Amino acid sequence: MRFLLVDEILALAPGQRIRATKTMDPGDELFQDHFPGFPVVPGVLLTEMMAQAAGKCLAAEGAGRGWPMLAKITSASFREWVKPGEVCEIEAWIRSSRAQFATADCRVEVSGRLVAESSLLFSFVPRDRFAAEWRDEVLERFQTKAGG
Repeated sequence: MRFLLVDEILALAPGQRIRATKTMDPGDELFQDHFPGFPVVPGVLLTEMMAQAAGKCLAAEGAGRGWPMLAKITSASFREWVKPGEVCEIEAWIRSSRAQFATADCRVEVSGRLVAESSLLFSFVPRDRFAAEWRDEVLERFQTKAGG
């Protein structure tokens, strides 16, 4: 399994708001163990989906602070099970954004039902700490499509 938990960005206001999707492949090996006979997307992966989407929103700002990295899960709640193959619609709103940190409120819906929500804190890692060839494929694809 690749650890890319955002398939596509649907809407983006850099540094403000993002709407994206993720569909977990029913063939992913993790569903053999989580749980046998009752496969569901782990809450930690739902939280990571929200963090990756919010991170892309912050990165799109291009503020030169570095890459946003999840530093703290302030709160997270899970309301319904998400089954493999269901389309997760992820939304994140940036609540505060400063030079050293940012906060976001996020949610995941499936077929219009709220299944998870979180409040997250991000810090920023200097871009030179990453491999030189590393790129955010999903964000770049959206920006290319949007003409920016």
